[in-house]
Amino acid sequence: MRLLHTMLRVGDLERSLAFYTDVLGMRLLRRKDYPEGRFTLAFVGYGEESDTAVIELTHNWDTDSYDLGNAYGHIALEVDDACAACDAVRAKGGKVVREAGPMKHGSTVIAFVEDPDGYKVEFIQKKSGDDTY
Repeated sequence: MRLLHTMLRVGDLERSLAFYTDVLGMRLLRRKDYPEGRFTLAFVGYGEESDTAVIELTHNWDTDSYDLGNAYGHIALEVDDACAACDAVRAKGGKVVREAGPMKHGSTVIAFVEDPDGYKVEFIQKKSGDDTY
């Protein structure tokens, strides 16, 4: 088995694609409209779907927003420097909701940004050697 993708429902597909591609630097891998079902699927990621897990952005044409609920957590991305990653997101108009710093009760440096629909994206600063998160 292999993890293929995580699906997020988005209210404005173009706005979400701009965030994931322009702000976070992912590539649009594929996109398809389903007129009979009135939805569009767009897949974004840092590598090919055959090699890496990606994010599926699902846009239901008749839905502008979603209630995120309280069970969903976040998507995590490894970065070389969490502070620099936050600065880059901010410079491109993105929203930083937790500045880079050590995680509570630990030493791993993390930060959080928020996508246009309110989904949280965690930056986890890469550690040297064999350290884990």
